[in-house]
Amino acid sequence: MSLRTALAAAAVLAFAAPAFAQVASAPAPAPAAAQDAEAAEAAFEARGEAFEAAVEAMTQEMQAAATAANGDTVKAGGDLDAIAARYQPQADAFADELEAFIASQLPSMPAEAQARMAQMGPMLRGQITGVPATAKAKVLEAMAAPAAAAAAPQ
Repeated sequence: MSLRTALAAAAVLAFAAPAFAQVASAPAPAPAAAQDAEAAEAAFEARGEAFEAAVEAMTQEMQAAATAANGDTVKAGGDLDAIAARYQPQADAFADELEAFIASQLPSMPAEAQARMAQMGPMLRGQITGVPATAKAKVLEAMAAPAAAAAAPQ
């Protein structure tokens, strides 16, 4: 699952939670509670957009580092490790925020939706916390592709 898929799943959760709540024959939320839920969704969406921007910046840094390494995979690997390490706390923090958001939405969901989210939460966390390592692997893979093509017999 890509970062975009994980973020899309989180967004679906954010926007589906009110729909789940409506299906769940629970009493209508008080206006203040509905405003709080909308504010929480908007805040989480903003954090998701900020995380996506950080991932884009990280990817650009990694691509620049790979280009600057001029084919030296050892140098590129070290540089990419340093970049990934700088961005890992942001990935971990966003994963924590996602877990907190999911936890805040669970009470308003029917049992079936709660069970699905309980299963999906750890998968999403793993995807999000793995973003820096995944980006590094993709950059190294892209870096190795031209070298492999050049080395292949023709």
